[in-house]
Amino acid sequence: MADVAVMGAGSWGTAVALMCVDAGQDTILWSRRSEIANEIANEHTNATYLPDVELPAALAATDDPERALTGAEVVVLAVPSTGIEDQLRSWGSRIPADASVVSLIKGVDVDTRRFGSQLVADHLGGDPDRVVVLSGPNLARECAARLPAASVAASPADAHAQRVQARLMAPYFRVYTNDDKVGVEVAGAVKNVIALAAGMAHGMGYGDNTNAAVITRGLAEMTRLGVALGGRSLTFAGLAGVGDLVATCTSPQSRNRTVGERLGRGEALDDIVSSMNMIAEGVRSSRAILALAGSVGVDMPLTAGIVAVCHEGTDPNELRASLLAREAKPELHGLDGR
Repeated sequence: MADVAVMGAGSWGTAVALMCVDAGQDTILWSRRSEIANEIANEHTNATYLPDVELPAALAATDDPERALTGAEVVVLAVPSTGIEDQLRSWGSRIPADASVVSLIKGVDVDTRRFGSQLVADHLGGDPDRVVVLSGPNLARECAARLPAASVAASPADAHAQRVQARLMAPYFRVYTNDDKVGVEVAGAVKNVIALAAGMAHGMGYGDNTNAAVITRGLAEMTRLGVALGGRSLTFAGLAGVGDLVATCTSPQSRNRTVGERLGRGEALDDIVSSMNMIAEGVRSSRAILALAGSVGVDMPLTAGIVAVCHEGTDPNELRASLLAREAKPELHGLDGR
């Protein structure tokens, strides 16, 4: 039995497991691929997702979900949003009823327009507030390299948020709590879409002024939607909001920024996606986010533009022209009660 079970051995799941060990937790990492589980357990590496990173010898690994989940106090779900429902149907019933469950999902389901924690709570039943959202400027490679970073553990239930905070607080990784789970989760999903736009601008040869404008106007879109869905505006000025947005829009390690950059250079989306072994959540979530915005009357022009480029065949140059030709408005339009 382990204190913490991390379900999913991709780059971020593996980095979180490493940090939990460094935080002094008895930790086990589950992979659906036995060869990866064996490599982590025996060679202390995960060359597929975190090459050149030495993992702690104390980190256990398995491809058996029952072994991973038995007795765990904290269960971290590091499975992509597209596979989370299938995985929970397979082993979700084995998650201990009193465990705190951590969602690392930063996306929205296209069919149901529900966020990751909502999908998880639907499948697990019981108290939805035991599902804690972890979000912030947390690039997996930097965390695995033990570079200083910070994140937010969000849930209206203080006991669950604080339990997650305690289990993940490594010497180089600071975790804050926040009871605004809605705002934190909206921020984590929308920032991926804005990162596509930032990357696209970079790929088209635009400069720092453009990038700053995309980030700032993306923050406005994120905040408008989050507040309309019940979040607090201050959340978007924090780690899960502007913090994660800046990291994802500016770092070459960001999958979403990378996809956007290649789109801006004229590559086809299908070719880009097929060449990557990791998922850019913003591509898939963008349509659901735009639909959610429409349902609450929120204007999201950058998000609408990403949907047009990724799913409707619009040329990025056409998006540039349409955004710049929009009707002039006050900067705080739709914000702060205006």
